[in-house]
Amino acid sequence: MELVIISGRSGSGKSTALHQFEDLGFYCVDNLPAALLPTLTLQLEKQHYQTFRGIAVCIDVRNSANDLAKVARVIRALPDSINSQILFLNAKPEILTQRFSETRRRHPLSNDECSLPEAIARESQLLDGLLQEADWVIDTSDLTLYDLRGLISSRMETPDSGGISLLVESFGFKRGVPADADLVFDARLLPNPHWESALRPLTGRDRQVAEFLEAHPQTAEFASDISQMLLRWLPLYGESQRSYMTIAIGCTGGQHRSVYIAERVFKDLAQQHAKVQIRHRELSTMATG
Repeated sequence: MELVIISGRSGSGKSTALHQFEDLGFYCVDNLPAALLPTLTLQLEKQHYQTFRGIAVCIDVRNSANDLAKVARVIRALPDSINSQILFLNAKPEILTQRFSETRRRHPLSNDECSLPEAIARESQLLDGLLQEADWVIDTSDLTLYDLRGLISSRMETPDSGGISLLVESFGFKRGVPADADLVFDARLLPNPHWESALRPLTGRDRQVAEFLEAHPQTAEFASDISQMLLRWLPLYGESQRSYMTIAIGCTGGQHRSVYIAERVFKDLAQQHAKVQIRHRELSTMATG
């Protein structure tokens, strides 16, 4: 049976994630005491629950600190018939503060003696162990609810053919490097279409921008070098028990050069890997290969 532990910081989108797993056919439980996880999986392995694809359980800071410290040990002690993974949702502290201010909801750790910023910092400390154990980390700082649901759906619905699930993501350095990036490549060394007035409103997916970049030999060399490096070393990343990997490619604004290079790398990887996705953070689009 498939078991997904959903954890992460309050305000990062755990409820949205749990609802998406429910839509994908999982039996979902919110705010489960970690100590009850073995009992729950034993119960759900019984025949009358076999109609569900698996179990998705949210375990977060609403658990006691003592139980949170034992989660990894509890998961490792589950029967071999349980295929488990941890999904950790994260977001920048200032984004979490903004979300709580907008919704006017109370943080689980905040009270008259603990301000919202202090609660957010404290929660980060309590969940650090789960973050370190996570198989899949999603930073939702720049994601809409629909982006998050789409990301979960595309990854979970990809046929399990073994190997790493890859996400190639373009971004703009002016908005910061994606927090969940495993490898980062800087495309700012390439000629910038932004300075061509006719190309400025276009993106790296448009033919005119592609033609501009391809007129410079270093563009193809740069894209090819990234692809070849990844194709050579991805098998070793897979052998290190890594399930998911984000390859981030950035330029100044995340509109032209990084988008073009990401598309090239995505196509190269998709020829040899069944589980590859592409996302353009500043364009808010995602596709699966």
